[in-house]
Amino acid sequence: MTIKNSTQRYGALSIGLHWLMFILLIAVYACIELREFYPKGSDPREALKAWHFTLGMLVFLLALARLASRLSGTSPAIVPEPLQWQKKLAGLAHVLLYLLMIALPLAGWLALSAAGKPIPFFGLELPALIGENKELGATIKEIHKTVGTLGYFLIGLHAAAALFHHYFKRDNTLARMLPARG
Repeated sequence: MTIKNSTQRYGALSIGLHWLMFILLIAVYACIELREFYPKGSDPREALKAWHFTLGMLVFLLALARLASRLSGTSPAIVPEPLQWQKKLAGLAHVLLYLLMIALPLAGWLALSAAGKPIPFFGLELPALIGENKELGATIKEIHKTVGTLGYFLIGLHAAAALFHHYFKRDNTLARMLPARG
């Protein structure tokens, strides 16, 4: 398998980033959901929140890398070719997924900045993007939570569409993103 995309399938870079993002998104969502099992202020709860922030920032950086890779390379064709409305819907879904992977971490970074809290990233502390403003921070945090909830549906729709294409349409949509078999 080559590192770059071809007209038949995605390359190792695109495939690796796609599945790494999948694992990271599961971890980001798991950290923020699992924190609810621990009392406020407890060490496990604070650790899960810190990991949520850290992994969220990693999602942001890797989303930028994915976007650069996607814009600079070719995308393999879907065979048989889908209908025009399906292509447009898939394009919209991909734009929304990229927005989710970029805007959510940025909103989290802004919310922490406005709340005057540290922004952890693998032992480092990222600089605040804006000055402290508790009211603005609370608003951004609510937007972050709402969009995060919508992310469950968008990610689920993406996965369901891939499975639908694979098992019902029997095209190569999913196969193009799976690691090559020997």
